[in-house]
Amino acid sequence: MKATTFALAALAPVALAQQSTLCGQYDYYAASGYEFNNNNWGKGSASSGSQCTYVDSASSSGVRWHTTWEWQGGQDNVKAYPYSGRQIQKKPISQYSNLQTNTQWSYDNTNIRANVAYDLFTAADVNHATSSGDYELMVWLGRFGNVYPIGQSQGQVNVAGRNWELFYGYNGAMQVYSFIPSSPINSFNANLKDFFTYLTNSKGFPASQQNLITYQFGTEPFTGGKATLTVNQWSAEAS
Repeated sequence: MKATTFALAALAPVALAQQSTLCGQYDYYAASGYEFNNNNWGKGSASSGSQCTYVDSASSSGVRWHTTWEWQGGQDNVKAYPYSGRQIQKKPISQYSNLQTNTQWSYDNTNIRANVAYDLFTAADVNHATSSGDYELMVWLGRFGNVYPIGQSQGQVNVAGRNWELFYGYNGAMQVYSFIPSSPINSFNANLKDFFTYLTNSKGFPASQQNLITYQFGTEPFTGGKATLTVNQWSAEAS
């Protein structure tokens, strides 16, 4: 769910830092080919709490942002997915060769129940609503507290030069694959196409029939805080 995109006039030939504060449930901001959403979709399951997301800078070379939250109640319910996203041309996964991404991130409080993860949806219908898909690929870079991905463990796999525990299950009708590291990866540089290639070769993912419809990175808070996720760098390519 997205609010109106704000178009800002160029003030100079070079890209300028642009800032925004997002505290409304679905407050949205876009700049330089990237987008941001406070995306507080699950707040109804909390007994109390709040969340704000802050865009620190955005340029064609990448973005910096942070989100601060505190949630109580509904221990096993995700409260939100504040994220930065890459605005993309939607097309079949098989037609992408480069989904290179780089990020550096940190949490100031790890006594929380939350993850830090990439979240990519695909769908056979290129016009599918971006709130879900036919398939969901999650690549977790951090896991705090006893939180778990959807589905059951499929064992250990090696993708993009790292070992992961792969989980698979359903969220409604959507098939979800989640790659979980054994410990937080605070600095990550990889081509996410490698994960789709693994799923195509090993799990029968229909890459030629599934369009990439979202390309996002953020955090899913469950409970705890006050905590701040700081993303010192995030960039993503899609070609």
